[in-house]
Amino acid sequence: MTPELAALALAALLQSVQIALAGAAMNRDVGAGWNAGPRDTPADFSPLTGRLRRAVDNHFEGLVSFTIAVVVVILSGSASALTAACAWIYLAMRILYVPAYAFGWTPWRSVIFSIGYGATLVMILAALF
Repeated sequence: MTPELAALALAALLQSVQIALAGAAMNRDVGAGWNAGPRDTPADFSPLTGRLRRAVDNHFEGLVSFTIAVVVVILSGSASALTAACAWIYLAMRILYVPAYAFGWTPWRSVIFSIGYGATLVMILAALF
């Protein structure tokens, strides 16, 4: 498995961990009954739970671009030390992003996001050129 694909697989596992963390926080705030139910009524979540839920959504958004970058790099035969390093940077930034978002690290959350997203863009550019 290439480093880029390994980082993608681990990013998918990280997404699962984030979903579990957000779910546990939701259960703590409103109970498992609401979480497992149809969610017809809005819930009053703690700030931490709200941040964990938004971090999950943000990772889904970033994961789309990263997946595209990995697919483009692998299918074009453009894998290199640069694209491997960018893939690991992306994953490291996504791991750091969870506590940065959850605990409101300003401006570091945005810095961490920008580094990870920049690494994704570099991967795509490396495949194009």
